[in-house]
Amino acid sequence: MSEIPKAYEPQSVEDKWYQYWLGHDCFKADPARVSERRPAYAIVIPPPNVTGVLTLGHVLNNTIQDILARKARMDGKEVLWLPGTDHAGIATQTVVERTLKKQGVIKHRDDLGRDAFLERVWEWKEKHGGIIIQQLKKIGASCDWSRERFTMDPEYTRCVQHVFVDLYRKGLIYRGKRMVNWCPASLTALSDEEVVMKEQKGFLYHFKVEVVEEPGRFLTIATTRPETIPADTAVAVHPRDPRYASLIGKHVRRPLPLENQAPIPIVADDHIDPEFGTGVLKVTPAHDKADFEIGHRHRLPLIDAIHPNGIMNEHAGRDLAGLERFAARKKAAELLESIGALDKAEPYTNHVGYSERADVPVEPRLSEQWFLRYPGVEASRHCVAPPHDAEHPGPAHPAPAPHGHPGTIRFFPDRWAKVYDHWMGHLQDWCISRQLWWGHRIPVWYRRAEGAPSDAAPLETRCQIESPGPGWVQDPDVLDTWFSSWLWPFATMGWVGETEKDQHNATLRAFYPTVDLVTGPDIIFFWVARMIMAGIEYRGAVPFRNVYFTGIIRDKQGRKMSKSLGNSPDPLDLVARFGADALRFGVMRSAPLGQDVVYDEANVELGRNFCNKLWNACRFRQMQGGEVQAEIRPDLLTNDDRWILLRLDQAMQEIDRGYEEYRFNEISQTLYRFFWNEYCDWYVEASKAGLNSDQPALKANKVAVLDFVLSHTLRLFHPFLPFITEELWHGLGYAQDMPAPQGGVTLMQAPWPRPLSTEEREEWGLETSVDAVAAAKFELVTLGRNLRAQFNLPANKRLRFILKPAGEMPTHEVDVLRLLLCAESVEVVPGSWTAPQGTPSVANRLGDLFLPLAGIIDPAAERTRLGKDLEKIEAEILKVREKLDNPSFAQKVPAKVLAEHQQRLADWQTKKDQVLSALGNLAA
Repeated sequence: MSEIPKAYEPQSVEDKWYQYWLGHDCFKADPARVSERRPAYAIVIPPPNVTGVLTLGHVLNNTIQDILARKARMDGKEVLWLPGTDHAGIATQTVVERTLKKQGVIKHRDDLGRDAFLERVWEWKEKHGGIIIQQLKKIGASCDWSRERFTMDPEYTRCVQHVFVDLYRKGLIYRGKRMVNWCPASLTALSDEEVVMKEQKGFLYHFKVEVVEEPGRFLTIATTRPETIPADTAVAVHPRDPRYASLIGKHVRRPLPLENQAPIPIVADDHIDPEFGTGVLKVTPAHDKADFEIGHRHRLPLIDAIHPNGIMNEHAGRDLAGLERFAARKKAAELLESIGALDKAEPYTNHVGYSERADVPVEPRLSEQWFLRYPGVEASRHCVAPPHDAEHPGPAHPAPAPHGHPGTIRFFPDRWAKVYDHWMGHLQDWCISRQLWWGHRIPVWYRRAEGAPSDAAPLETRCQIESPGPGWVQDPDVLDTWFSSWLWPFATMGWVGETEKDQHNATLRAFYPTVDLVTGPDIIFFWVARMIMAGIEYRGAVPFRNVYFTGIIRDKQGRKMSKSLGNSPDPLDLVARFGADALRFGVMRSAPLGQDVVYDEANVELGRNFCNKLWNACRFRQMQGGEVQAEIRPDLLTNDDRWILLRLDQAMQEIDRGYEEYRFNEISQTLYRFFWNEYCDWYVEASKAGLNSDQPALKANKVAVLDFVLSHTLRLFHPFLPFITEELWHGLGYAQDMPAPQGGVTLMQAPWPRPLSTEEREEWGLETSVDAVAAAKFELVTLGRNLRAQFNLPANKRLRFILKPAGEMPTHEVDVLRLLLCAESVEVVPGSWTAPQGTPSVANRLGDLFLPLAGIIDPAAERTRLGKDLEKIEAEILKVREKLDNPSFAQKVPAKVLAEHQQRLADWQTKKDQVLSALGNLAA
């Protein structure tokens, strides 16, 4: 046992123990150790972008994973927490391109060429790619770093290629022209997840088109994009709109381009909302997703008027060609006005999709891309358990699936199961190609006629991993990053797609399927659902049993944390200021299941204060000396001892339920309540009576109880506070008597504390009456402390109390009362004793407690002071009541403001009652 220093210094403790854990291979998983007695527990990290740095979102997500992994180790399981990073195709390429442009190396990536550019990306990855991994280590992530994976590693790349080839040969992957999200800056298709909606202020342009067959009759159309008018190939109305029924099948004259005001048909389509605008819609099939569907239904021609880089092309006409799309918008409005076709342009606010990485508005674009028809849809859809009602929540950890069944997955919170089911029932084919250089290149090869241009139709196409030979050219596109991520749970474990090899893969056999996944609900479709489909398709089993969806971290104003808003603190700065354990505990305490997290630095400060409290409580135990973890003697247990053991048992039961239901913030609140409020505030103070007694056996038993509670508490805290608990576990000498694999080397291997057995509860006399007696004692102490406060007497002023007990009061219990009241003495008087008139008193089931004030205060001066306090309080009550009684206030303010005022009134009323009570106690 080493002496615990006076002050807790997180940085030195955290660095020391993390290196210790690494040096002792505490995080390494060994499939050979998996058995019926030592079951496997696996969890794969949602791979952060290789370009990324740690955010509070990462802290929340990875702290939860670390809690689950550390808890599983203490449950005696063989734990694999598998880490890694994602190559993040568009994000990484954008960062490197931006850096090279800033350095003056390139104006466009074509200046370097594909191979040279990729060399630069790999150089950048080697230099900067490990930053977030090192940052995760700073917050205590206990991943098996020897198994760290990267989605562009050769082995992983081969898995991705194998899956593409397999799905292609099954007829599930095909090439076709579809409408996609297109980034004019990055020149690539984007997934919906890579598009963020932003509010944009612009104009709604109302313009007229003439009906060709009825000269002089005009229809008015409203659009936010007049620059696309040259690409219109129809106008559409609702088939049952009486205003336009007679016009269906006729034509209008398209006003732009001026040199080609072509007639285009009026079509009827149920998609049109007759109540929106004028009920007439311009149809631009090549530049709008909904219009593309209308065009497909009516077999309309497609006119692409915008180059991939956002510059208008020749189809836009001579006045617009060559203009950037937004300049063309302004010019198009001017052209409409010049020919008298523009009715009006009114300010208009709408939401526009932006490329998440390039931060430019995306273009709906018709583009030839690779698509995937999802495999195993029905099996994947039905493997997620439906929501359960509160009375029958179902098991948190479903039993292993019978042979041939892929297994069942539970969502936490389970409301996301409905969202998942809805999405799975409305699947659209997945656009899996990206026009980038950084990523997994599509394993498709083309052979064209000698001298033919690169866009000429190939003579032959092959889908295979290796080049077929000379004269073959590989497809230039790369795969969507999610196409590699959806294989993450098994590709990271060495899966190669060859049955015999995979059957002999010890890691796969032991750890797949994994147990838990922790992720955000924003990627339930892009990642979670796709992993489920891939897992069933290639492993015949779901990839995980439980999915925990975190909330979004927001500031106190409800805004999402972001660098642009300047409301997102650097987690490493918080670690440096408060310690990693403080950050972990503060974040978890404010993270309810399924709800967004309101970040407040005060919670991290609370975490630091809590760590200091834990540190000081353990120092207090060490200062008592004596044998470490001695046997508890039931015959020497006091009522306070029994009470804290009972409370510990209750806390352990609550915590176990919290883990079963994934309610981590409730676990942290239970830990806080038990340790700070019950153990430190009450039991430790009460225990000083026995620790300071002249009875060695009583003191030794009291120390044994302290050890029992602390050794259990440190284990309960360890998943949340790994660093400080490891330090104190060794500092208090608890590791010395433990076998090496069960806490002798590290606390993370110590057995998880279980609720007390019936035999233990009976042996120690832990009956419910113990709780009632303690509650009455603590209530009397609180009343006595309030009595002191009523008369402005400092908490540290040693006062004399008089107790007239309602029954027998052992000397030891009187001594405990004296300590808890911070009293000079507590004099016990018989029931026949009568207090001098005016002596303040309080009472409960234990008896009457008196506070003699003679010689301590001036009654007259005290009455004057209390009278002034009463006047101020009544004025405040009147002020609040006037507001609440005013209908214009009570009925119009937000519910939160109304509740605050109602609480304020209740608080002032309580203060008034306290002052009146004090005045009553002073009555002559």
